[in-house]
Amino acid sequence: MVKKSLNIGILAFHGDVIEHEQALKKAGENLKINLNVIWTRTKKDLENLDGLVIPGGESTTMQKLCDEAKIFNEIKKIKNIFGTCAGAILLAKKVLHKTKNQKTFELMNIKIDRNAYGTQSESFEEEIETKLGNINAVFIRAPKIKSIGKNVAILAEKNKEILACEEKIGNKYYLATCFHPEFTSPIFHEHFLKHCL
Repeated sequence: MVKKSLNIGILAFHGDVIEHEQALKKAGENLKINLNVIWTRTKKDLENLDGLVIPGGESTTMQKLCDEAKIFNEIKKIKNIFGTCAGAILLAKKVLHKTKNQKTFELMNIKIDRNAYGTQSESFEEEIETKLGNINAVFIRAPKIKSIGKNVAILAEKNKEILACEEKIGNKYYLATCFHPEFTSPIFHEHFLKHCL
């Protein structure tokens, strides 16, 4: 059987780039996909991507670095995007408690609250149930998804708080998590890769 092949970028200005690469490679092995992982910082890096992962980190810093690299609008053209933590903020159409001049890609019909789970010192880890299976979820200065549009599907929630969701818009697919799955399990990366095929 011939393996399928995918080019997956990780926005690599800062954040958990190595951890996402490891999770993607594990997911690719599990799905028997030939995976080419590209650390993405330039327009050239964005060429021929089947999907892009936007890691955690600082959303305003990432936005500014994307602007400086002149890739902010180019990223919006990528068909499949997976955002974790700060990446989820960047995907959102509406953000509460934005900093001055902060902007997002405005791709996903969700409203999100930045740093709603508190500061770095208030980070925590707990097991959660998701539609993909149980996962140990790591929350680091995590945002909260406050509301979703009618075409957004919830993949995980706890105490009526949405922790992960996805949206298909035509041939585009977006996946957002408030937590960091790259530290504990490849199940969300597998789910993302299936949509990139």
